[in-house]
Amino acid sequence: MLEVCVEDLDGIDAALAGGADRIELCAALSVGGLTPPASLVRAAAQFDRDITGDVRALPAHLLARPREGGFVYTPREQALVADDIRTAAEAGLAGVVLGALDDDRRLDLAALSAWVAHARMLGDARGRALSLTLHRAFDLCRDMPAAMEAAIALGFNRILTSGGAPKAIDGAAMLARLHRQSAGRIVILAGSGVSPATLPAILETGVLEVHASCRIPVTLDPDPDAIRFGFVSPGRGATDRNTVRTLVNMIAAQATLE
Repeated sequence: MLEVCVEDLDGIDAALAGGADRIELCAALSVGGLTPPASLVRAAAQFDRDITGDVRALPAHLLARPREGGFVYTPREQALVADDIRTAAEAGLAGVVLGALDDDRRLDLAALSAWVAHARMLGDARGRALSLTLHRAFDLCRDMPAAMEAAIALGFNRILTSGGAPKAIDGAAMLARLHRQSAGRIVILAGSGVSPATLPAILETGVLEVHASCRIPVTLDPDPDAIRFGFVSPGRGATDRNTVRTLVNMIAAQATLE
């Protein structure tokens, strides 16, 4: 299945039109994604439930990352993530995407345990569990197989990872190892640099879920003053529904072969 990371309304629309199975809701994808605004969370929530008519349900997971940079968080920053989890639960989203490390580049078990317990409590209160994804802070762990075992013990449903490399295609060997080791206990969600060109090799690792931005370069504002004042990112991209559809079709074809 295909998860598409999106950062705006057009991205949600493109993921839906292209046939994505799930979205990760973010802001600032240029730095790997940050927590999205509550207004966008509420907008995405309308697709994250059973809807009759022409619009099908599109589960949404909220990325809870309070700032760019590393993943060692202060108590105040950990409180922000806890509040993001509450935002996702109260909006009715399907899940949250979390991650934290300690100074030794191991999973911060104390912070993660607290967040998992908080998510479970909120899920119980609403009568619908929040799906839990460990994000790519995992890729900075010195011992990824051991970190995966810790994630399983914590109760995560999946791990978003590129196999410890900047791009998933370069971490394919580790992705395959993690998938074998997981033995169905946790989902390995392969992400970073997933495209029609790299997808076949990534699927050969055995992973059953992939994560992609499906973005293409765009010029959103031709106004030179908007560029001169820094109101437009020079490397701006947008989610492309045709790329989403291509990946969906490739995954479906692979599933048919298997």
